[in-house]
Amino acid sequence: QVQLVESGGGLVQPGGSLRLSCAASGITFTLYTVGWYRQAPGKQRELVATVSSGDNTIYADSVKSRFGISRDNAKNTVYLQMNGLKAEDTAVYYCKATLGSRNVWGQGTQVTVSS
Repeated sequence: QVQLVESGGGLVQPGGSLRLSCAASGITFTLYTVGWYRQAPGKQRELVATVSSGDNTIYADSVKSRFGISRDNAKNTVYLQMNGLKAEDTAVYYCKATLGSRNVWGQGTQVTVSS
C-alpha cells in the first residue's frame, strides 16, 4: 500500500520552530523527488520545498533562509525544519512524492503560528 504519513505539526508562537516528518511506504523512496507543499485557508496549495533523488533542493522565496528540507533514505523519510515561523506560515502542510507523472500525497498536518 502506497502511503505518505506526515507528523510534527502543531501550534507554535511567532519566531518558534517545528520539524515536520513524512514517512513513506509502498514506494521505492530513493527514486522519488519528495517535498512539502502548504495550503492556507482560502488560498491555493503552494510549493514550500523539494529535494530530489540526487539531493538537489528547491525552496519557495518566502521560506528561504528559514526552512530546511532533508531526506533520510534509510528511513524513507523527508523532513522540514521550520525556524523563525511567522503567522503567514499558518497552513496545512502536505508531503508529496513524485516520480515522472506519478504523484503521491499525504493527508496533511496543520501548522498554526499564533501568540
